[in-house]
Amino acid sequence: MNQLIKKIRTLAWLAGLGMGAICSAQTAYPQKPIKMIIPLAAGSAVDNAARVLTLKMAENMGQGFVIENIAGSSGLIGAERVARAAPDGYTIGGYNDSILTMVPHLIPKMPWNALTDFEPISLVGTIEWGLVVKADGPYKTLTDFLSAAKASPNKLNYSSGGNGSPQHIGMALVANRANVDLTHVPYKGATPAAVAVAAGEVDAAMQGLGTVTALIQSGKLRLLAVSTPARLAQYPQTPTFTEAGLKDFTFNSWFAMVAPAGTPKSIVDRLSEESRKAMNDPATREKLIGLGVTPRGTTPAEFGAATRTQFELYRKLIQEKGIRAE
Repeated sequence: MNQLIKKIRTLAWLAGLGMGAICSAQTAYPQKPIKMIIPLAAGSAVDNAARVLTLKMAENMGQGFVIENIAGSSGLIGAERVARAAPDGYTIGGYNDSILTMVPHLIPKMPWNALTDFEPISLVGTIEWGLVVKADGPYKTLTDFLSAAKASPNKLNYSSGGNGSPQHIGMALVANRANVDLTHVPYKGATPAAVAVAAGEVDAAMQGLGTVTALIQSGKLRLLAVSTPARLAQYPQTPTFTEAGLKDFTFNSWFAMVAPAGTPKSIVDRLSEESRKAMNDPATREKLIGLGVTPRGTTPAEFGAATRTQFELYRKLIQEKGIRAE
């Protein structure tokens, strides 16, 4: 009997060691670099913001972040890579809201489900937007641009990061509100679309300010109006759309973090907490604001609720306005 009791105690002790090792492994996350897939072009607003944020997160967490840009197909390819990745916390996504809430209503056969194939981590921030034209072009104000568009329907064109991209949706909404007809020219990503305006290949674009800040500051693009309720501190001379004649017109996009469905809650919560911690660093926060990002830092639950709300909002809007991925 004593021998049996001794064996039971030994097995229990060994089992305890095993459980301790498992718990230790879980609490030690991350044990290797974390890959963030961004289904958008390098140099886009989300890409720029992600690089600033993850630099501080890496410093705080003791592990690096590897950014992989997989642009094209309205974000479908890159987002599918995230959806199909192992749910272990070592592959996550850095998305804009188009990927989660706009594209699903424009693409007939989606390869993934925006509401069920991802775990929400955090809506890191909102990216402020504006309408840009070539700096030395003929349009000095939003009124100049819209007047020319009304005078010659479909003659003026605009670039976007692809069919169903925020640039596409944003300018389609501007055209609808202003009652003008513009020709859409899709590019493979927001960055090439912005460069196309600066090069004079197209007349204009709606763009996230994080994408075009460098081009504006270098004198290659002119910012005609910002789609915010009030003027932005970094562009005090630029009017809002309301001030420029389109009353109450606002538009922005997201920088959000997601993980593959099934990623443990403890890992999702850790990443969410670390993103907020990084944003609370004064230098990081200042850099993000300089890129036109308004920090939000939601919890996973708050981000999930925001996604569902915006998903439905854009479903109705795209149907009502007849916006098509063409």
